[in-house]
Amino acid sequence: MSTTALISMAEYMETSYEPDAEYADGVIVERNAGKKSHSKVQGRILVWFTTTYPDFPAWVEQRVETIPGRRCRIPDVCLTLAEPSVEVFEEAPLICIEGLSQGDTLSGFMEKFEEYAAFGVPHIWIIDPRRKRAYSFRSGSLEELHGDALVTSNPEIRLPLEEVFRGL
Repeated sequence: MSTTALISMAEYMETSYEPDAEYADGVIVERNAGKKSHSKVQGRILVWFTTTYPDFPAWVEQRVETIPGRRCRIPDVCLTLAEPSVEVFEEAPLICIEGLSQGDTLSGFMEKFEEYAAFGVPHIWIIDPRRKRAYSFRSGSLEELHGDALVTSNPEIRLPLEEVFRGL
């Protein structure tokens, strides 16, 4: 019988993981390291946000403490309304984006999306580089995007899919 040794949030925060790992209720949760298409998508999203919306800070693989002392997630990209004053974010970003990688599971992502929603993230977007599709998580379910951009309102932030998937 195998067991998992529990660690404290403080120990998690003081430890470096390669690739970085998430933390859930005392357990280190490994993240799939993205491959080339995942990395390209992540970079394109970051560049789009930083050049098109310079007033809204964009972050790659930033730790976000979704449940104080219990859970810390690392979205592939997130966008905040202002520069947070802390190293590990304690307030919900405006947007959290996850790119699908080979080996990701639907149940693992759904748990993370539900956690983001409960934390107060208003826009949770999922990018599938292999299938060149985008999804939004709303009201507990995934909805495939059938338009040409992922969009928020108030403030309006647009992420054109042609930018995301160009050259893949």
